Amino acid sequence: MSQPLNMARLLLISTALVAPAAMAQNAAPTPPVTSGTPTQSEEEDAQAGRIDVSIPGSDIIVTGRRTSNVSQAAPQVVNVLSAADIKRTGEGDIAGSLQRVTGLSVVSGGYVYVRGLGDRYSLALLNGSPLPSPEPLKRVVPLDIFPTSVIASTLVQKSYSANFPGEFGGGVINLTTKAIPVESYLELSVGSSANTETSGQLGYTYYGAKSDWTGFDDSSRDVPPLLAEAFKSGVPFSNIPRGDLQAISMQFLNAKTSVLQRTNSLPFNFSGSLNGGTSFDVGSDGRMGLLLTASYSNKWRTRETLQQASTDLSQAPGKTGTQVNTDNEITVNALFGVGLELGEQKIRWTNVYIRDTLKRGALSLGQNNGEIEGADYMKQNTAWYERQLIDTQLVGEFKLGDALSLDMRGGYANSQREAPYEREFEYVRTNRPLAIDPVGDRFINALNRQRGDASITFSDLTEDLWSAGADLSYKFSPALTLTAGYAFSDTKRSSSRYELHFDATNLPIGAQQMRPDYLLSDAAIQLYDMTLLDFSGNYPVYDAALRVHAGYGQVKAELVPGVTVDAGVRYEKGKQSVTGIDVYNTGVTPVNKIDKSYWLPAATVTFEAAKGLQFRISGSKTIARPQFRELIAQPYIDTESNRFYRGNPFLQDSILWNAEARAEWYMGRDERLTLAGFWKKIDNPIETYTTINDKYDVTTSFANAPEATLYGAEIEAQKYLPLDGWSDAAFFQSRRIVLIGNYTYTQSKLKVSDGDTTIPYSYTTGALPAASDYFQDGVPLTGQSDHLVNFQIGLEDTDRLSQQTLLLTYASPRVTSRGPNLQPDIKEKPGLTLDFVARQAVKLPGGINSEFKFEARNITGRKFQEFQELDGNKVFYNRYKIGTTIAASLTVAF
Repeated sequence: MSQPLNMARLLLISTALVAPAAMAQNAAPTPPVTSGTPTQSEEEDAQAGRIDVSIPGSDIIVTGRRTSNVSQAAPQVVNVLSAADIKRTGEGDIAGSLQRVTGLSVVSGGYVYVRGLGDRYSLALLNGSPLPSPEPLKRVVPLDIFPTSVIASTLVQKSYSANFPGEFGGGVINLTTKAIPVESYLELSVGSSANTETSGQLGYTYYGAKSDWTGFDDSSRDVPPLLAEAFKSGVPFSNIPRGDLQAISMQFLNAKTSVLQRTNSLPFNFSGSLNGGTSFDVGSDGRMGLLLTASYSNKWRTRETLQQASTDLSQAPGKTGTQVNTDNEITVNALFGVGLELGEQKIRWTNVYIRDTLKRGALSLGQNNGEIEGADYMKQNTAWYERQLIDTQLVGEFKLGDALSLDMRGGYANSQREAPYEREFEYVRTNRPLAIDPVGDRFINALNRQRGDASITFSDLTEDLWSAGADLSYKFSPALTLTAGYAFSDTKRSSSRYELHFDATNLPIGAQQMRPDYLLSDAAIQLYDMTLLDFSGNYPVYDAALRVHAGYGQVKAELVPGVTVDAGVRYEKGKQSVTGIDVYNTGVTPVNKIDKSYWLPAATVTFEAAKGLQFRISGSKTIARPQFRELIAQPYIDTESNRFYRGNPFLQDSILWNAEARAEWYMGRDERLTLAGFWKKIDNPIETYTTINDKYDVTTSFANAPEATLYGAEIEAQKYLPLDGWSDAAFFQSRRIVLIGNYTYTQSKLKVSDGDTTIPYSYTTGALPAASDYFQDGVPLTGQSDHLVNFQIGLEDTDRLSQQTLLLTYASPRVTSRGPNLQPDIKEKPGLTLDFVARQAVKLPGGINSEFKFEARNITGRKFQEFQELDGNKVFYNRYKIGTTIAASLTVAF
């Protein structure tokens, strides 16, 4: 007989719409579908065995009475998602799966941060080898490119151990690819999404080239031959004959890159992917596997952004304007893997290709009292950003006996970023009486940088990374293992940026009113005797390099029953340099070097007080090196914030001292309650700061603050509530409610004393500036929120894929940059985000397995706000509506 449900239970079930954790705001790629969803008992059996984790010098094997939870059994503070765990999440990509891990956040584009710290303190590895980002201006890689079908496990480690690279701040994320598929599979996914602020709405685009929809330029945007020759010649543009400069100007691709077009209804987003894998026997005890995944996505995003700047927050902004910005992002990804197992010997060859292209069109209108007071300034921008990563890795894991094991790994990666034809046109309307200014009621461009301007920028960046490592482990007994290892990496980058401005003298009034392509037509260039001015600076080309040698020793031992220690020390020597190339033969070549070595100790002690209850204490020393983008003194545009950044070649390494204590109570499989306190002291932390000149041009750069401390606490709870006891109805027999929540409280502050100094990018000679000119004592670190809350409530079926997820995320305001001239800091207000995700296995005609996914992101319509505030007066650096995104997709397994 069925048991009746009371009203309270019905209300609880109606609100339990389950979720993979809380921070992604973009629709993730469609998840893979397996031929059958494993039952909960099957997944538990799989978890009780060996979990495949490929990291430097370490195996995680869950054995004995502590097999019920990997996090409990590991010697460090870790979360490990096995293949069974990943399937249970229902996510189609690793970024989505990681949303369930405490302390991890996923920001736009699938970038995963550990414990809320920015990309400077997050490290991603693939099979234990470095995994660079396809965006060379970012450190972290977008993990949504990895479908769950090719990943055997994902390890997240928050406490440092010596087998990992020393650049370890918040934590490390290590992906281990499957060596051998258990069974052959082929999956096809298609999906579409729409955003309330973009899809079907007005936006701005430009023609570009016929092949733009593919994400590949058809060579239309190649640097013109005459301009390429001028770059190579080493002759300053001021010394090039005017006629030659006009010839260069007439080779530019004109109308296709300079005519901004209004699109009244932007299309919906589209994505598709193909995943497959197979395996076969090799010899008597060998097996080989092949994995392949490929995907394509085409997304649109329009933002109507309020942008302001002020040098006096007590008054109205000196510069204010609204920009409508339309980005068309085309992403092409591929992964090919080969695995070979010969007995206990395992070899993986993994190849990753990522290409992410952004095509941008923007139109803005505003006023700038730093130039002509009361005048209106209209700017249009067109741009094309190509970002690409090619990565290949070879990993061998060898058992040389019952107690001896050897791991070897090597890899090569190439990252590229090309931004040809970044065009900007500025037209000015003075709004003066016609008696004073005959064209005061019209927008004109005199090409003199006072009443109008036109510029074109070409930038190119290439980076090569070689890495290798070897780790040797010997198990003296089940309670004692010693490991020693060596790691090497060599990174080289070349970056160029040339900014050219068109210049005309006494341009006729009629010509000043022409649209951009007519204004810069071949006829106009010759008729009005235009020329080109070089605004690239003395060093438009920079080379950068980082070479790291490291060795470590580590011991894992059970001192007495219930007390284990994982301790080691790493020696790491790094040589980092940034060299300005003397392109124009000035005789000066600026070189900045960081040549330092470090001893980095780490230890974690775990005490098992009772079954399911344990305590950990850990301490370590780690470092954070400046990123190349922060060291190279070239300006670049961050496409997310629409702001200019400039590197600082005077940056130094940061040193971190880390400590943590935590209590962990494991109530049952996948159920836990943890409480932790953590503390960090950072010497020479790298902070962002903003400057504003008298024309209200905003530039953000980086500098070392003297010192900072950070401390906080986090609590996490995860509980499953089976519904089979609530009713005899078949619907409830295999379903359960999932409750997951975590809260992180963090406080940080800079320490700035009299006599402390810093070196900004603008420093030339003389006494070093006081640190108090840029940083205030007691203010929080950039990027740190006092409060982070994630809450998930959902309903899921343990026998088949059926999930409904409601997820809530809150982050309190955080500093994005130090304020100019010791003004209040620039802050972002992330606020509250509400998402809903539903996944359902569906049988198609013919018995074909498939999965349908529905997503609603940012249901409450949260806005993005970045601002300064003083006495209730706000100046918005960026404010726009994010919009609500609705997405649907279908995945079919053959």
